[in-house]
Amino acid sequence: MSSNPTIWRATVLTLFPEMFPGPLGVSLAGKALASGLWRLEARDIRDSATDRHRSVDDTPAGGGPGMVLRADVLAAAIDAADAAPASSKDRPRLLMSPRGRPLTQSAVAELAAGPGALIVCGRFEGVDQRVIEARGLEEVSIGDYVLSGGELAALALIDACVRLLPGVMGSQESGADESFSDGLLEYPQYTRPQVFEGRPIPEILASGDHAKVAAWRKAEAEALTRTRRPDLWAAKGGQEGQKTR
Repeated sequence: MSSNPTIWRATVLTLFPEMFPGPLGVSLAGKALASGLWRLEARDIRDSATDRHRSVDDTPAGGGPGMVLRADVLAAAIDAADAAPASSKDRPRLLMSPRGRPLTQSAVAELAAGPGALIVCGRFEGVDQRVIEARGLEEVSIGDYVLSGGELAALALIDACVRLLPGVMGSQESGADESFSDGLLEYPQYTRPQVFEGRPIPEILASGDHAKVAAWRKAEAEALTRTRRPDLWAAKGGQEGQKTR
């Protein structure tokens, strides 16, 4: 295995390392992983436990339901991952959490342009706040809902990053001309047959006039964004308004 420090590397700390690579082992991400365009390491948090039962959690201070991941065990797991060969101390340390900042395409692009990420997957009622502060974990959310653990969120984050790495997609334009790349949802796509159940492909797409096609796509993207994501449309309008001042 290559020890090239410039390769994008994802290290995942989890109680269920068998969940990886999972879907990251197939399609674009899987082909790129097999060809060495990026690296993935799943580390079991329980390996840093110190008792014979490999305990990683305890009851919440102050009472309440569920269990909480212990600060000392998780800190040891993070430190061990940082000390591993080829690990980069410059990688951001992320904690997948529903209370984190929303993951956006711009944040994904920033992560993909860096050395990779160390990703902590929480379980139970959460993670002891002290390790979040002591190890500088940045909480990241993939949506306003709660999952059983951070693993599925980590898979989504890694996939979003990997597809932007050089050489992963067949055309770099594929990553530049899609939803959220310009603050808009992507325009509708069509292909053969020319007519499907009485629904034809819009004539403008067969016109050969690239300027008109581009204008149509932009208008469709704007209309979809206004209708389905008024929050994005408002942010887009705000940005454009600032530029014109």
